[in-house]
Amino acid sequence: MVPRIRAWPAGPQKPAIEGFAGYKVGMTHAFIVDYRKRSTTAGQELAVPVTVVEVPPLRVVGARIYRRGPYGLRIAGEVWSAGAAPELARRIPPHPPSDAPALDRFGHTGGDEVRLLVHTQPHLLSGSPSKTPDLFEVRVSGEKFDERRAFATQQLGQEVPADQLTKEGEFLDVVGVTKGFGFQGHIQRWGVKLQPHKNSKHRRMIGTLGPHNPSFVSYRIPQAGQQGFHRRTQTNMRVLRVVRDPRTDPVTPAGGFPHYGELRTACLVLHGSLPGPAKRLLRFRAPLRRRVASVEKVDVRYFSTRSKQGA
Repeated sequence: MVPRIRAWPAGPQKPAIEGFAGYKVGMTHAFIVDYRKRSTTAGQELAVPVTVVEVPPLRVVGARIYRRGPYGLRIAGEVWSAGAAPELARRIPPHPPSDAPALDRFGHTGGDEVRLLVHTQPHLLSGSPSKTPDLFEVRVSGEKFDERRAFATQQLGQEVPADQLTKEGEFLDVVGVTKGFGFQGHIQRWGVKLQPHKNSKHRRMIGTLGPHNPSFVSYRIPQAGQQGFHRRTQTNMRVLRVVRDPRTDPVTPAGGFPHYGELRTACLVLHGSLPGPAKRLLRFRAPLRRRVASVEKVDVRYFSTRSKQGA
């Protein structure tokens, strides 16, 4: 359930990571001053729904150089760091660290893209029942290829916090896997109208599969099938708060978040809802299509920490 990011933005001129990941915690509400200049409530205080995502630091275990060819990207060089977390053996077989000659070859390898191999650390969380980390790639942005390659080499074996990617007031693209409902019928899946009660054979069925010509069933016809558990991307989600320590800056409501519990590590508070249920992994990237040029910090007047269980 690790969503794939297929496109990356250009990014800043200096080397920097362009992606991150976290675990969805739950939702609450906050009172903010409306930052949308074209809104009818611009400059006024209003209540908005917010989503909390716990973002423990990612650990860098490797780096790769990709060279673009006629058949797409191909790996040109790869190095692995020493001292990998023991939990990573739950995901992949233990990989030996790269020696000095391999690091030297990597430092002289040319290519088009540089990416970091990072994994999450779910053992730091209280809400995730899994100890198995998720492994994926994160692109390194930058104007000069040599600087990107040197940046990737320096990050080997290091922990990357979330504030290296974003800060309060900025936008993020969120990629996740939606909540799955399995195989569902026409009515549940598409919300079409029920057949009249005098209809023969079926009520929860569409009236027709289409005309005689063309003589095939179009994809536009609502039919039964898989509902949910799809990869979805939500663009330009505003970061309202970046909480580095939930113990000094309380975010957890009374009694904990339903189906998750209490927060232990850093978290992001984003304006709006995000795909997937609680505990699901969400990936972030720098916005691919930024709407506004200037970014200002949002004035958060109140953040609700009241119980979500009616206690």
